[in-house]
Amino acid sequence: MDQTEKLYQQAYRLSLFTIFYNIVEGVVSMLLGYQDETLTLFGFGVDSFIEVLSGIGIAIMIRRIKQYPDSPKSGFETTALKITGASFYLLSAGLLIGIVVNLIHHHKPETTLWGVVISSISIAVMTWLMLTKKSVGKKLDSEPIISDGNCTKICVYMSIVLLASSLIYELTGFAYADVIGAAGLIYFSLSEGKEAFEKAENKSCSCSCGCD
Repeated sequence: MDQTEKLYQQAYRLSLFTIFYNIVEGVVSMLLGYQDETLTLFGFGVDSFIEVLSGIGIAIMIRRIKQYPDSPKSGFETTALKITGASFYLLSAGLLIGIVVNLIHHHKPETTLWGVVISSISIAVMTWLMLTKKSVGKKLDSEPIISDGNCTKICVYMSIVLLASSLIYELTGFAYADVIGAAGLIYFSLSEGKEAFEKAENKSCSCSCGCD
Protein backbone atom coordinates (compact mmCIF):
# COMPACT_ATOMS: atom_id res chain seq x y z
CA MET A 1 0.00 0.00 0.00
CA ASP A 2 1.49 3.38 -1.00
CA GLN A 3 1.52 6.53 1.14
CA THR A 4 -1.37 8.16 -0.70
CA GLU A 5 -3.58 5.12 -0.10
CA LYS A 6 -2.70 5.19 3.61
CA LEU A 7 -3.54 8.88 3.86
CA TYR A 8 -6.93 8.41 2.21
CA GLN A 9 -7.65 5.54 4.60
CA GLN A 10 -6.70 7.79 7.51
CA ALA A 11 -8.98 10.55 6.22
CA TYR A 12 -11.83 8.05 5.90
CA ARG A 13 -11.26 6.70 9.43
CA LEU A 14 -11.28 10.26 10.77
CA SER A 15 -14.64 10.85 9.09
CA LEU A 16 -16.05 7.65 10.64
CA PHE A 17 -14.72 8.64 14.05
CA THR A 18 -16.41 12.04 13.66
CA ILE A 19 -19.73 10.33 12.93
CA PHE A 20 -19.62 7.91 15.88
CA TYR A 21 -18.29 10.53 18.30
CA ASN A 22 -21.12 12.91 17.42
CA ILE A 23 -23.72 10.16 17.88
CA VAL A 24 -22.48 9.51 21.42
CA GLU A 25 -22.09 13.21 22.19
CA GLY A 26 -25.56 13.94 20.82
CA VAL A 27 -27.31 11.27 22.88
CA VAL A 28 -25.54 12.20 26.12
CA SER A 29 -25.96 15.97 25.63
CA MET A 30 -29.66 15.77 24.79
CA LEU A 31 -30.45 13.44 27.69
CA LEU A 32 -28.53 15.49 30.25
CA GLY A 33 -29.71 18.78 28.76
CA TYR A 34 -33.33 17.63 29.06
CA GLN A 35 -32.75 16.27 32.56
CA ASP A 36 -31.11 19.48 33.81
CA GLU A 37 -33.39 21.75 31.75
CA THR A 38 -30.38 23.32 30.05
CA LEU A 39 -31.31 24.79 26.67
CA THR A 40 -27.72 25.30 25.50
CA LEU A 41 -26.64 21.73 26.29
CA PHE A 42 -29.78 20.27 24.70
CA GLY A 43 -29.26 22.38 21.56
CA PHE A 44 -25.62 21.33 21.48
CA GLY A 45 -26.79 17.70 21.45
CA VAL A 46 -29.17 18.35 18.54
CA ASP A 47 -26.30 20.00 16.68
CA SER A 48 -24.21 16.85 17.17
CA PHE A 49 -26.83 14.79 15.36
CA ILE A 50 -26.89 17.26 12.47
CA GLU A 51 -23.10 16.91 12.34
CA VAL A 52 -23.61 13.15 11.95
CA LEU A 53 -25.46 13.71 8.68
CA SER A 54 -22.77 16.13 7.55
CA GLY A 55 -20.12 13.56 8.52
CA ILE A 56 -21.78 10.88 6.40
CA GLY A 57 -21.64 13.23 3.43
CA ILE A 58 -17.94 13.85 4.12
CA ALA A 59 -17.22 10.11 4.29
CA ILE A 60 -18.92 9.61 0.91
CA MET A 61 -16.93 12.56 -0.47
CA ILE A 62 -13.61 11.07 0.66
CA ARG A 63 -14.38 7.75 -1.01
CA ARG A 64 -15.33 9.59 -4.20
CA ILE A 65 -12.25 11.82 -4.44
CA LYS A 66 -10.03 8.84 -3.62
CA GLN A 67 -11.26 7.09 -6.76
CA TYR A 68 -12.02 10.14 -8.94
CA PRO A 69 -10.20 13.24 -7.60
CA ASP A 70 -11.76 15.67 -10.11
CA SER A 71 -15.30 14.29 -10.10
CA PRO A 72 -18.26 16.56 -9.16
CA LYS A 73 -20.41 16.05 -6.07
CA SER A 74 -22.70 13.04 -6.17
CA GLY A 75 -26.47 13.44 -5.86
CA PHE A 76 -26.29 11.93 -2.37
CA GLU A 77 -23.69 14.47 -1.23
CA THR A 78 -25.72 17.40 -2.56
CA THR A 79 -28.92 16.14 -0.94
CA ALA A 80 -27.12 15.53 2.36
CA LEU A 81 -25.77 19.08 2.30
CA LYS A 82 -29.21 20.58 1.67
CA ILE A 83 -30.81 18.50 4.44
CA THR A 84 -27.95 19.48 6.76
CA GLY A 85 -28.44 23.16 5.94
CA ALA A 86 -32.19 22.97 6.53
CA SER A 87 -31.62 21.12 9.82
CA PHE A 88 -29.30 23.86 11.09
CA TYR A 89 -31.93 26.48 10.26
CA LEU A 90 -34.59 24.45 12.07
CA LEU A 91 -32.27 24.11 15.08
CA SER A 92 -31.82 27.89 15.10
CA ALA A 93 -35.59 28.42 15.04
CA GLY A 94 -36.10 25.88 17.83
CA LEU A 95 -33.44 27.50 20.00
CA LEU A 96 -34.98 30.94 19.41
CA ILE A 97 -38.37 29.65 20.55
CA GLY A 98 -36.70 28.09 23.59
CA ILE A 99 -35.02 31.40 24.43
CA VAL A 100 -38.34 33.28 24.25
CA VAL A 101 -40.12 30.69 26.42
CA ASN A 102 -37.34 30.69 28.99
CA LEU A 103 -37.33 34.49 29.17
CA ILE A 104 -41.11 34.66 29.57
CA HIS A 105 -41.12 32.08 32.36
CA HIS A 106 -37.83 33.25 33.94
CA HIS A 107 -36.59 29.69 33.69
CA LYS A 108 -33.17 28.70 35.01
CA PRO A 109 -31.35 25.35 34.56
CA GLU A 110 -31.07 22.90 37.45
CA THR A 111 -27.32 22.77 36.89
CA THR A 112 -24.85 23.31 34.04
CA LEU A 113 -22.07 21.08 35.41
CA TRP A 114 -22.53 18.52 32.63
CA GLY A 115 -22.23 21.31 30.08
CA VAL A 116 -18.79 22.11 31.49
CA VAL A 117 -17.72 18.45 31.31
CA ILE A 118 -19.06 17.71 27.83
CA SER A 119 -17.82 20.95 26.27
CA SER A 120 -14.33 20.47 27.71
CA ILE A 121 -14.10 17.00 26.18
CA SER A 122 -15.53 18.27 22.89
CA ILE A 123 -13.01 21.13 22.65
CA ALA A 124 -10.13 18.67 23.05
CA VAL A 125 -11.52 16.12 20.58
CA MET A 126 -12.61 18.64 17.92
CA THR A 127 -9.31 20.54 18.09
CA TRP A 128 -7.43 17.26 17.52
CA LEU A 129 -9.77 16.37 14.63
CA MET A 130 -9.36 19.81 13.05
CA LEU A 131 -5.56 19.70 13.14
CA THR A 132 -5.34 16.07 12.01
CA LYS A 133 -7.79 16.50 9.11
CA LYS A 134 -5.93 19.59 7.90
CA SER A 135 -2.60 17.78 8.15
CA VAL A 136 -3.89 14.81 6.12
CA GLY A 137 -5.52 17.13 3.59
CA LYS A 138 -2.29 19.09 3.06
CA LYS A 139 -0.29 15.90 2.58
CA LEU A 140 -2.81 14.77 -0.04
CA ASP A 141 -3.02 18.29 -1.49
CA SER A 142 -6.81 17.88 -1.23
CA GLU A 143 -8.74 21.14 -0.82
CA PRO A 144 -12.03 19.37 0.13
CA ILE A 145 -10.35 17.52 3.02
CA ILE A 146 -8.50 20.68 4.14
CA SER A 147 -11.81 22.57 4.00
CA ASP A 148 -13.47 19.88 6.14
CA GLY A 149 -10.70 20.33 8.71
CA ASN A 150 -11.13 24.11 8.65
CA CYS A 151 -14.88 23.80 9.12
CA THR A 152 -14.36 21.70 12.25
CA LYS A 153 -13.43 25.05 13.83
CA ILE A 154 -17.15 25.79 14.05
CA CYS A 155 -17.59 22.74 16.30
CA VAL A 156 -14.77 24.06 18.50
CA TYR A 157 -16.41 27.49 18.67
CA MET A 158 -19.78 25.99 19.63
CA SER A 159 -18.10 23.94 22.34
CA ILE A 160 -16.45 27.11 23.68
CA VAL A 161 -19.86 28.84 23.78
CA LEU A 162 -21.29 25.90 25.75
CA LEU A 163 -18.30 25.89 28.13
CA ALA A 164 -18.46 29.65 28.74
CA SER A 165 -22.21 29.77 29.39
CA SER A 166 -22.10 26.65 31.58
CA LEU A 167 -19.17 27.91 33.63
CA ILE A 168 -20.71 31.35 34.13
CA TYR A 169 -23.99 29.87 35.35
CA GLU A 170 -22.33 27.24 37.53
CA LEU A 171 -20.00 29.76 39.21
CA THR A 172 -22.27 32.80 39.46
CA GLY A 173 -25.86 31.60 39.00
CA PHE A 174 -26.34 34.37 36.40
CA ALA A 175 -29.90 33.79 35.26
CA TYR A 176 -29.40 34.58 31.59
CA ALA A 177 -26.17 32.66 31.01
CA ASP A 178 -27.99 29.69 29.44
CA VAL A 179 -30.06 31.97 27.21
CA ILE A 180 -26.96 33.84 26.03
CA GLY A 181 -25.25 30.50 25.32
CA ALA A 182 -28.24 29.37 23.26
CA ALA A 183 -28.07 32.64 21.30
CA GLY A 184 -24.41 31.88 20.54
CA LEU A 185 -25.41 28.45 19.21
CA ILE A 186 -28.00 30.12 16.96
CA TYR A 187 -25.31 32.31 15.41
CA PHE A 188 -23.05 29.36 14.58
CA SER A 189 -25.97 27.17 13.46
CA LEU A 190 -27.01 29.82 10.96
CA SER A 191 -23.40 30.01 9.73
CA GLU A 192 -23.25 26.24 9.26
CA GLY A 193 -26.62 26.17 7.53
CA LYS A 194 -25.54 28.86 5.08
CA GLU A 195 -22.26 27.03 4.47
CA ALA A 196 -24.03 23.73 3.74
CA PHE A 197 -26.31 25.32 1.12
CA GLU A 198 -23.37 27.10 -0.50
CA LYS A 199 -21.45 23.83 -0.75
CA ALA A 200 -24.50 22.16 -2.28
CA GLU A 201 -24.42 24.85 -4.97
CA ASN A 202 -20.72 24.09 -5.62
CA LYS A 203 -19.49 27.51 -4.56
CA SER A 204 -15.77 27.41 -3.95
CA CYS A 205 -14.31 27.98 -0.49
CA SER A 206 -17.78 28.18 1.03
CA CYS A 207 -16.67 27.19 4.51
CA SER A 208 -17.77 29.99 6.82
CA CYS A 209 -14.74 29.50 9.04
CA GLY A 210 -12.32 30.39 6.28
CA CYS A 211 -9.99 28.58 3.97
CA ASP A 212 -6.66 28.75 5.77
